[in-house]
Amino acid sequence: MNRRDNAHRSPHDAALSRRRLLKGTALGAGVLAVPGITYAATVDSGATKAGAKAKAAALAHPGMLHSADDFARMAEKVKAGTEPWKSGWERLTANAHSAAGWTPRPLETVVRGGAGSNYPQLYKDIHAAYQNALRWKVSGDTAHADTARDILNAWSGKLKEVTGNADRFLASGIYGYQFANAAEIMRGYDGFDLGRFQDMMARVFYPLCDHFLKNHNGACITNYWANWDLCNMAAVMAIGILNDDQAKFDQAVDYFHNGEGNGSLAHAVPFLHDGGLAQWQESGRDQGHTVMGIGLMGTICEMAHKQGTDLYGADDNRFMKACEYVAKYNSGSDVPFRTYEWGSGQNCKPMQQTVISAAGRGQARPVWERVYHHYHYRKGHATPNISAIARKQSPEGGGGDFGPNSGGYDELGFGTLAYVLEA
Repeated sequence: MNRRDNAHRSPHDAALSRRRLLKGTALGAGVLAVPGITYAATVDSGATKAGAKAKAAALAHPGMLHSADDFARMAEKVKAGTEPWKSGWERLTANAHSAAGWTPRPLETVVRGGAGSNYPQLYKDIHAAYQNALRWKVSGDTAHADTARDILNAWSGKLKEVTGNADRFLASGIYGYQFANAAEIMRGYDGFDLGRFQDMMARVFYPLCDHFLKNHNGACITNYWANWDLCNMAAVMAIGILNDDQAKFDQAVDYFHNGEGNGSLAHAVPFLHDGGLAQWQESGRDQGHTVMGIGLMGTICEMAHKQGTDLYGADDNRFMKACEYVAKYNSGSDVPFRTYEWGSGQNCKPMQQTVISAAGRGQARPVWERVYHHYHYRKGHATPNISAIARKQSPEGGGGDFGPNSGGYDELGFGTLAYVLEA
């Protein structure tokens, strides 16, 4: 699919190119549409907006992927040597990124995509900061806290720009939400310059995320796969929490329910099937990106949950049904597939996928413990396929455990340690 950088195009042309192929169609209340797709029951946008406005104004801290109660549970279980937390902890301590004394390599300009790409320096340092912060919270060893602090301070003191071809928007989203999560853990730690870090996130990462969600790089609104929207939604939400910026948090929540792009719930999960299953938008593309999408939406839902906003349960647990679908197929069973149609490039060239893709089927990614323990243990839902794949892939590792390339760092991971609620 065409991913060309269209930043040179005029705002008028960019706006025109984003219009959907469906014009003049009267849509019923709460129904969203893209070319060739009619959506089943979705959330009511009016009710969603009212609910977002009604939530408490104060943002909770720590309040992204982990709360104070989560850290207390992890520490207690690891100290007692209780499984599976013990095995999850061992995955973390075995990872080279979690070693105290990691030396950061900050850059003024990070480039992802095109000439001069250097972004691995950023994502490796982010994962080192996160893993050391997590080790500190569980063990109490301040050598890890000092390491995480020093990495974060080094980057906030130097980074001025994230750029590149269209992939710069993947960098703003993926590394934006991950960086913010590492910083949230270190909030209040002696010597951590939170204010300078908050400024970096608002100045360097947020504008790219906001621009992508509003303009989609000047392309047809359906051109970019769900994961492009989702990573930028996750970053906007995380930056909102880190910076105590309610408007940014609400922006991400509103986009989840009402966004025009493929990251909003109704577009990321376009078709409902029998048997409690729902088709993921990238299922006809490949399973690596499909599972990545499950991880990104799970990240958004978990961060919102920590702030008292339920996205997991939106539209009658639509996301849970997508998780069941993806888990079932990636565990080796057949699932139904409905032809997916969309418009690509700048001019919405018609495209379609008629079969589910087997590319990357069955690969391990650390995304399942989080959704499994929310839906099955917090909410008591039957999740046979999610449960099976979560148990098969436990204990989950993190960045550096799933290959040397950027895809192996798309998730912060360590879900067995961080998200398991009951053994």
